[in-house]
Amino acid sequence: MTQAPAAQPPSRRRHDREIIALAVPAFGALVAEPLFVMVDSAIVGHLGTPQLAGLAVAAALLTTAVSVFVFLAYATTAAVARQVGAGDLASAIRQGMDGIWLALLIGAAVVAVTLPLAPWLIGIFGTSDTASPYATTYLRISSLGIPAMLVVLAATGVLRGLQDTRTPLYVAIGGFAANGVLNVGLVYGAGLGIAGSAWGTVIAQMGMALAYLIVVVRGARRHGASLRPDASGIRASAQAGVPLLVRTLSLRAVLMIATAVAARLGDTDIAAHQIILSLWSLTAFALDAIAIAGQAIIGRYLGADDPQGAREACRRMVQWGIVSGVVLGVIIVLARPLFVPLFTADTSVQDTLLPALLVVALSQPVSGVVFVLDGVLMGAGDGRYLAWAMVVTLTVFAPVALLVPSFGGGLTALWAAMTLMMTIRLVTLWLRMRSGRWIVTGATR
Repeated sequence: MTQAPAAQPPSRRRHDREIIALAVPAFGALVAEPLFVMVDSAIVGHLGTPQLAGLAVAAALLTTAVSVFVFLAYATTAAVARQVGAGDLASAIRQGMDGIWLALLIGAAVVAVTLPLAPWLIGIFGTSDTASPYATTYLRISSLGIPAMLVVLAATGVLRGLQDTRTPLYVAIGGFAANGVLNVGLVYGAGLGIAGSAWGTVIAQMGMALAYLIVVVRGARRHGASLRPDASGIRASAQAGVPLLVRTLSLRAVLMIATAVAARLGDTDIAAHQIILSLWSLTAFALDAIAIAGQAIIGRYLGADDPQGAREACRRMVQWGIVSGVVLGVIIVLARPLFVPLFTADTSVQDTLLPALLVVALSQPVSGVVFVLDGVLMGAGDGRYLAWAMVVTLTVFAPVALLVPSFGGGLTALWAAMTLMMTIRLVTLWLRMRSGRWIVTGATR
């Protein structure tokens, strides 16, 4: 007698629902954040070229300053999710508060360094004499919002750990809208110029931080968690963040080396590289949304002493990563005649861009798995391994990329080196996942 095909396992459906519920709002929040800079650029661009050039330099410094400390979100997500899995919401929020206090301390230190050194930092970029004053003004004012942005990172980690990615989406949308209104009003209505754009962004960032703090404080009061700074807790948060900081710095070094090599290839290549890098970053947001879901889900399973649930969730998310990568790769190939002309009408740039873009499209499934496994290991609190793996990747990638111009390789060869970088990451992360050493259960790792 022929048996009917087995129904889809309930656990798979459950994992799919959780991944979708967490990843979709997370993607919205991730995409909303870079729109801040886009709005500022659009508004300041109408003031003049020197103002826009100044904004570009200052925004690059500010983006780097904030992105370096993204571990405030990652480490906090993992720690809070473990406590949630263990059923201790008071301790979950308490650990989240430690991350928020750490964010305030780091933010204050960054502001203390940035304010007096702003002209020197702007000068490092070789900024023109006409753009430097605008860049310095924007950097000094906008640096006042860095503590707020770091609080946003940490508080976002708290809510993700609590399995809530909707609130960060709503706050991001509100912040984006407020930023646009304030920029228009202060730049043109109040006549403050580029300073108005900076103040508008700072006010919006502070509003976002305040919104997060209200949510977290309400949760703390509901569950009886202390809001006072705890030295040991802050120190533990910092220690958990150090390996992730090493990982992030290594990844930033990879991107900087790639850009430097592209610049040595010539103006056409660097222009094409910038377009591809922008597209690559956009696809990274989509894949990172699944990774964020992984951080929250894996941390919760491990905190609940459920290693089997963690393994099943990991396998399912890897499948999601592969499928998402294939879909993104196909979209890149099919849509390239539509979006490439939007970036440039220069046929030489287009000709240089297209073969390299094909390499990026083919590498998307690899990227999908890498992002997912990155999120899984972050959720498991396996930061030391992630740091080691990224340093190894950087060590292999750097000489290969730097040799591209020497061997007459062009932009396509450079992006082949970037694909090699992602492949090395895949191998190191896959080996760790297969070993099972990342599976450490309990409320704390």
